Amino acid sequence: QVRLVESGGGLVQPGGSLRLSCAASGRIFSIDAMGWYRQAPGNERELVASITSGGTTNYADSVKGRFTISRDNAKNTVYLQMNGLKPEDTAVYYCHADRLRTATTIYRSSWGQGTQVTVSS
Repeated sequence: QVRLVESGGGLVQPGGSLRLSCAASGRIFSIDAMGWYRQAPGNERELVASITSGGTTNYADSVKGRFTISRDNAKNTVYLQMNGLKPEDTAVYYCHADRLRTATTIYRSSWGQGTQVTVSS
């Protein structure tokens, strides 16, 4: 059984910061790319940032310069440091793992349960 568990969401004022974490649990051998997506009410889920196992990163234009994604491969954990938060960043943030390998299975696409981020004064 493999799970992705997010933490770190909450309520923050505009201009504030939050750090999201996502830990993959289970007998994991490796994970290719990991990333963060978000979905606001009435909107489609969109990519926020992703990072490969080698550390190559990709960001949505709307968060470049404000958000930083990182990962700890030994802990199967990905982080999203969010600075300069804006009300339009309000959404449920989902962790994603691409091609997660265990001893017996390759999970092509795995999702966490989501964590709410609300930016409001």
